[in-house]
Amino acid sequence: MTDQDKDPQQQPLTLREMLQSVLAAALGVQSGKNRSRDFSRGKPSHFILLGVLFTALFVVVLLGAVKLILHMATG
Repeated sequence: MTDQDKDPQQQPLTLREMLQSVLAAALGVQSGKNRSRDFSRGKPSHFILLGVLFTALFVVVLLGAVKLILHMATG
């Protein structure tokens, strides 16, 4: 049985679907349909890893923006 023959409801989530879910959850706009899809087809470890990476990237971007603004304000 190939991947195309499998029921789409049983296939694991793609990276794009997981990223969309993590971003939607971070913004607080995750739909109930996507949330139930994530719980039925997704692996918790993947969401935890993507959530940690997203949070770290968000913090780095904020720190960079603050440093840039402070540099421009004092220079």
